[in-house]
Amino acid sequence: MASTVDSNFFSSVPALHSNLGLLSPDQIELAKILLENGQSHLFQQWPELGVDDKEKLAFFDQIARLNSSYPGGLAAYIKTAKELLADSKVGKNPYDGFSPSVPSGENLTFGTDNFIEMEKRGVVEARNAAFVLVAGGLGERLGYNGIKVALPRETTTGTCFLQHYIESILALQEASNKIDSDGSERDIPFIIMTSDDTHSRTLDLLELNSYFGMKPTQVHLLKQEKVACLDDNDARLALDPHNKYSIQTKPHGHGDVHSLLYSSGLLHKWLEAGLKWVLFFQDTNGLLFNAIPASLGVSATKQYHVNSLAVPRKAKEAIGGISKLTHVDGRSMVINVEYNQLDPLLRASGFPDGDVNCETGFSPFPGNINQLILELGPYKDELQKTGGAIKEFVNPKYKDSTKTAFKSSTRLECMMQDYPKTLPPTARVGFTVMDIWLAYAPVKNNPEDAAKVPKGNPYHSATSGEMAIYRANSLILQKAGVKVEEPVKQVLNGQEVEVWSRITWKPKWGMIFSDIKKKVSGNCEVSQRSTMAIKGRNVFIEDLSLDGALIVDSIDDAEVKLGGLIKNNGWTMESVDYKDTSVPEEIRIRGFRFNKVEQLEKKLTQPGKFSVED
Repeated sequence: MASTVDSNFFSSVPALHSNLGLLSPDQIELAKILLENGQSHLFQQWPELGVDDKEKLAFFDQIARLNSSYPGGLAAYIKTAKELLADSKVGKNPYDGFSPSVPSGENLTFGTDNFIEMEKRGVVEARNAAFVLVAGGLGERLGYNGIKVALPRETTTGTCFLQHYIESILALQEASNKIDSDGSERDIPFIIMTSDDTHSRTLDLLELNSYFGMKPTQVHLLKQEKVACLDDNDARLALDPHNKYSIQTKPHGHGDVHSLLYSSGLLHKWLEAGLKWVLFFQDTNGLLFNAIPASLGVSATKQYHVNSLAVPRKAKEAIGGISKLTHVDGRSMVINVEYNQLDPLLRASGFPDGDVNCETGFSPFPGNINQLILELGPYKDELQKTGGAIKEFVNPKYKDSTKTAFKSSTRLECMMQDYPKTLPPTARVGFTVMDIWLAYAPVKNNPEDAAKVPKGNPYHSATSGEMAIYRANSLILQKAGVKVEEPVKQVLNGQEVEVWSRITWKPKWGMIFSDIKKKVSGNCEVSQRSTMAIKGRNVFIEDLSLDGALIVDSIDDAEVKLGGLIKNNGWTMESVDYKDTSVPEEIRIRGFRFNKVEQLEKKLTQPGKFSVED
């Protein structure tokens, strides 16, 4: 029940005042927060007590959720929104007073001694790491209605992204535990940030597949909530046009992962357990784990508090550049600057040509691929200061140049990679650059959009993502001494791609280059039309000449040698039209499928030594 004091407070909003008898003390406090922050419009259409009471209580349930899920509550959200909307209206540049320079970092080239050493160091460190997958998105932008992590990473084996990620973490865990001198086994924690859209489907995918071999206790799902939409420059919360008792909400962005980890208590638990690193990655980069061991090795060697994984970037390419920004007042930070902001920022700072390539043929500002390695101790300390909040931005679509009204409601957003914005200048923030072919092939564009990409620019589609996996595996084997035939060019779903031999292997077969080199010997060759899938651990390629399809699946205690001439009709690639609805979505978005004409397939379920030859 409301007190006299409350009654007086609410007298200026008669529609709410007449309903106070319905509300609990907690709900009355929430109502006060709303009124104190200019939100009285939310109650203007409320009828008297006794009408729609259930809906009114549901409204306060939603307000309670929005208040508890945001660091500092709704009052902080509205205050920040007013400030950012005011800045947006006057066109304030967030980088005013800052000038960019190239930060310090490590450039690694695959297969060099330094790369191999960093990989080995990374494997040692892996058991001291936790992995965090940001997976709040559906595949609608790809032309796929499921969750993105359920998409096949490649269709030779049909392994989905989530399975590949889990098997990669388990391979690192096993290799790292083997090296550690105290002989103790440690399970690497795996966190998945989900959303309302993906949570139950992610859990179903894990449960239906027995967590792909991981212990269920290793996996934690953290669900992000949406944030309130804003109707105008005064940050008035937007009501649902179809329901006056509901606030419109939209996703807040993947920066929420930091506040979720902070409030979960996991960071403290990990520190207690002796962990040292937290690795963040996104949902559909099928090459990512090729880069993780060496990058983790760099973090450990250079003692980076923050290590951003990066790839060489062409000047003005549509990918953010990692930059050191120094303010006229002496402040500095190393962060991702979006490509459309980097060029004008350079021009305004005394670089008349803006973002240009240097003598390497690439921009000196490496391309950010949104994979971060953070040192756990400093990370936890920082989040204690900020409550897990990340610097936000707002991007309203205005009706006209007066910037007084929005076309549709907006909201505050935050990005995972903006974490370093609040760090002190003493923080060690760097980057690790890897070859694009090795480390980066995200799947984010549907076939129609990918086909419109200007020639020479990356497609970032399901087609190019799968082809990039075959290319990377072919190049890795080439560097290990296998003669893998050069690719042919083919147009699939309107995209010209290089088609290499379809080579795949389980992470446990070869997680790092030095392990792969040990499993290859003699004169080996693989033709361009070949398919090879290695699903066992102890499989050795020795004087193998493959011209066709070879599938080997073996238990860990089976040692298998692949050698001699293996020739058959193999698998052919058939074009598929992405508009052909008789074909499953996850296939037609690629523009091809395999016709499995003939293959040599060996499944070895007994321990022992075996030789596979035609």
